[in-house]
Amino acid sequence: MTRPPLAVTLGDPAGIGPEITLKAWAALKDRRHSFIAHADPDQLAAAARTLNLPAPRVCAPEEAETVFSDALPVDPVRLPVQAEPGRPDPENASAVIASIERAVANTLEGRTGGVVTNPVSKAVLYARGFAFPGHTEFVAHLTREAPWIGPRGPVMMLAAPELKTVLVTIHMSLRDALSAITREAVEHTARVTLGALKRDFGLAKPRLAVAGLNPHAGEGGALGREEIEILAPAIETLRGEGHHVTGPMPPDTMFHAEARARYDAALCLYHDQGLIPVKTLNFHGGVNATLGLPIVRTSPDHGTAFDIAGKGLARADSLIAAIKLASIMAENRMKAAS
Repeated sequence: MTRPPLAVTLGDPAGIGPEITLKAWAALKDRRHSFIAHADPDQLAAAARTLNLPAPRVCAPEEAETVFSDALPVDPVRLPVQAEPGRPDPENASAVIASIERAVANTLEGRTGGVVTNPVSKAVLYARGFAFPGHTEFVAHLTREAPWIGPRGPVMMLAAPELKTVLVTIHMSLRDALSAITREAVEHTARVTLGALKRDFGLAKPRLAVAGLNPHAGEGGALGREEIEILAPAIETLRGEGHHVTGPMPPDTMFHAEARARYDAALCLYHDQGLIPVKTLNFHGGVNATLGLPIVRTSPDHGTAFDIAGKGLARADSLIAAIKLASIMAENRMKAAS
C-alpha cells in the first residue's frame, strides 16, 4: 500500500511559511516525501517567482504524487486579504484555521497521510477568537472523535537525530509547572510516549529515561523530594507494566553522547528542560511531533519569523526535517496496521 502525500498547512501567510514550503518542495521534489500544500495558490505563485521556482499547481490530494516532481501541489485555501510579508493581519486568521481543519479532515479520510503544520502567530488567531492554546490542542480537538487504541495524547515531542525529548508540562510558568508535575501526569506521558516509540518509530522495545526535577535529582531528598515522592513511584509502576524506564536521572548529566546512547527518548518535566538540549544539539533540524493522536502531526521547531519574511533568507531545514519525520511515522503506522 502506498502512503498518500502529506498535508502541509498554510501557517501565518505573513510569515516565512510560503517561502519555506516552496524551498522544502525544491529540496524534496526528487525524493519520496511528497506533500500537498493547503494554502493560497496566488500567494505561493508570487513567492515562487521571487525564488525563481516553478509555479505551484492546483490539484486534489489524489493527484499530488503525479504532480510533485514538476511543481508544488496546492489544494487552495484562499486568503480574505492579500498578505504582506512581516505584517500579520487578523483578517487572514480564518484561512489559517481553515487550512488546519482541511489538512486534518483529509488525513482522517485517508486522502493525505499526515499533517505538517507551518508556524502560526497565536496572537493573530486569538484576535479572532481562537479558543485553543496552540496547534497541538487544536489538532487534538479536531481528532477527538476518531478511534484510537491505547493512551491518548497529545504529548509534545521534540525530535532530532541526536535526541528525542517529551514534556510532562508545556506552555505554563515554571511556578505553575511545579504543581502540575504529578505521578499521574508522569505515568500518562510515559505511556503515550512508549506507545508512540513502538507505533510511530518502529522500536520493538523502547527505552525511556526520566529526568529529575531538582539539582542532582534531589540528592537523596536533600535538595527536594519530588524524585522520591513522585518520580520514583511512577517509574516503578511503569516497570511493573513491563516497560524499560530508567531514572530519575540528574538533568545535567543525561544529555551527553554516552548517556543518550542508553535511551531512545527522555521524559522531561518542563518546557526548557526538554527544549534546550534538543536545540543545542541541532538548532535547525529539530521537529515538534505530537504523540498519541489518531493522525501523524509534526511541525518545524521555530516560529513565523516575521522579521525576515519575504526576504528569501528563511532556512527550510526544520520544515524539511518535519516532513521527513512525518513520512517515517506515517509509514511505520501503516506497517504496524498491516
